[in-house]
Amino acid sequence: MQVTAQRLAIMRSVSSHPHATADEVTEDVRSVIGSISRQAVYDTLGVLSEKNLIRRIQPAGSAARYEDRVGDNHHHLICRGCGTMFDIDCATGAVPCLTAADDHGFDIDEAEVIYWGHCPTCRGAAGAPGTAARGRVARTSQS
Repeated sequence: MQVTAQRLAIMRSVSSHPHATADEVTEDVRSVIGSISRQAVYDTLGVLSEKNLIRRIQPAGSAARYEDRVGDNHHHLICRGCGTMFDIDCATGAVPCLTAADDHGFDIDEAEVIYWGHCPTCRGAAGAPGTAARGRVARTSQS
């Protein structure tokens, strides 16, 4: 894969802003290198995902998000209220983190888990969970 200024800027953006959407990456890259088309960002994110240089995740009800934490089969924790997202290390410490009761003959090498709940702020907001703005997923990472 050829190294270009655009690809490097996109990799830097994904690294600096874990769990960003393609549109957020586009805005960030434009602020650094100037002009870049949205399609170029989408195409590059696709190629980088295919090459396992970044990871594409798509939680229910959310746009696809990208991160550079690859190869460790970690999971995610998302607030149903505000959408804040955290990385959660593998539950058992070994890939694929979970063992299927029936693998149907598959050689399972990855498990994808998303934990959903309400963060302390949303639990306290207006006295009821889920009262904060819904549908957003903040770009937060915690290892």
